[in-house]
Amino acid sequence: MTSPAVHGDAVKLTSYFGERQRAEGRFAADALLDLYGRHQVATSVLLRGAEGFGARRHPSTDMSLTLSEDLPLAAVAVDSRTVIEPLVARAAQLTTSGLVTLERARLLRGDVRPEDVEAGLTALAGEGVHEETKLTVYLGRQERVGRVPAFMAVCDLLSRHGVAGATALLGVDGTAHGERQRAAFFSRNAETPMMLIAVGSGTTIGRVLPELGRLLRRPLLTLERVRICKRDGQLLCPPSTLPGTDPSGLPLWHKLMVYTSEGTLHDGQPAHRAIVRGLRAAGISGATTLRGMWGFHGDHPPHGDRLLQLGRRVPALTVVIDSAERIAAAFTVIDRFTAQAGLVTSETVPAIRLGADGLNPDDGGRA
Repeated sequence: MTSPAVHGDAVKLTSYFGERQRAEGRFAADALLDLYGRHQVATSVLLRGAEGFGARRHPSTDMSLTLSEDLPLAAVAVDSRTVIEPLVARAAQLTTSGLVTLERARLLRGDVRPEDVEAGLTALAGEGVHEETKLTVYLGRQERVGRVPAFMAVCDLLSRHGVAGATALLGVDGTAHGERQRAAFFSRNAETPMMLIAVGSGTTIGRVLPELGRLLRRPLLTLERVRICKRDGQLLCPPSTLPGTDPSGLPLWHKLMVYTSEGTLHDGQPAHRAIVRGLRAAGISGATTLRGMWGFHGDHPPHGDRLLQLGRRVPALTVVIDSAERIAAAFTVIDRFTAQAGLVTSETVPAIRLGADGLNPDDGGRA
């Protein structure tokens, strides 16, 4: 196993854009992941959304049977500040109509020792004692713990320790420990990346991490601060107020993440679809729903699709990123559709919206 490492200056770069968007004669997604592969980014993953809309308010959904749907994509890359920051401008060039965000994170890989966890949480705690912690675990698609898929084993561990919720998302491309791992049709795709996002108190996350490090063969994890706004219908706190920009001058926006399930219905339709339609009607700049393959939130046990099961029970994760003014309207919509179930979190992110000419903080984009 690799030696322990904690990167205090780690940065997470996330790009939200459309599946059919092209750059320099090919699909932007391929060009973006080629970029991360060439620079041997520690971890990156390309996620294909199930539903969403961007600044032009044009909805896209996997419910359609056409092959021309421009489904949303999210590409996440994490490494030290010295690796990620030089890639931001190029990533923006490749996704000229979309949204790019930067977030602070603590990157842990190799042996996860209690003192490493404590150092990471302490460094993040300066943003406020009210904040909870978001843990992201980067795994291989076919990675296993004994006879159990690793993402299921991790969810079971987190659920037993009382973590508020977790969602496993399947990737189609990315890098793992600096090596490109792309899904292929005739392949097991054992190392193709996937990510598992969990939210809980810093104390709970800190207690579970050493055990999680022992569970996985080559653990690669990030820690971030997050605020839990709602849990199982209970309003805990609204999104916080924001200054206009971060120290570097980038606009500061809110990111809301709504954890629901395909089986959670509102007026007969999945709650995440009702949320996206409500956000679009309210004039929000964009939203993206990512369908998970396994997970849990609240007191519900880990669940997902199984053979011989009637109806889908997979988790769904809806991401909304916008200015403080519009996020207040977005939260009102989300609050209405999560009156009985779901987990809602809020984060502060420096973000760049992109127009046809590239960097343009004031233009609209897909979220």
